Amino acid sequence: MQEATQGTRRAERTAEPGDVRLTAWVRGRVQGVGFRWFTRARALEIGGLAGFASNLGDGRVQVVAEGPRDRCEGLLDWLRTGDTPGRVEGVTEIWDTPRGGYRDFVIR
Repeated sequence: MQEATQGTRRAERTAEPGDVRLTAWVRGRVQGVGFRWFTRARALEIGGLAGFASNLGDGRVQVVAEGPRDRCEGLLDWLRTGDTPGRVEGVTEIWDTPRGGYRDFVIR
C-alpha cells in the first residue's frame, strides 16, 4: 500500500530476510505521561524499525515493531529497563514474522 504525501509517493517499509515482528504490552503507569512519544523517539533513534505505539483501554500500551531482530530486542530492552516516562511494572511480548503495512514508526 502506498500513500501520497505532499505530492510524493512514500512506500511502506519492505521486510528484509531476518526481520521479525515484536508485539509488546507494557503495564504500569504508562498512559498520560508521554510514554508513546518516548517509545517512538527511541524506535527512531534505534533505526530500521516500523510499527506503532498505542494506548489500550485497560491502561496498557501496545507496541508493535518490525525490523531486524537485534533492533527489536534493543527496543524491548529499553521498554523493560530504560529511562521510560511513567512507571513500567511489566512487559509481555510475542515474536512473529513481519506482516508489513508500516512506513515508519508512529503513535496511534
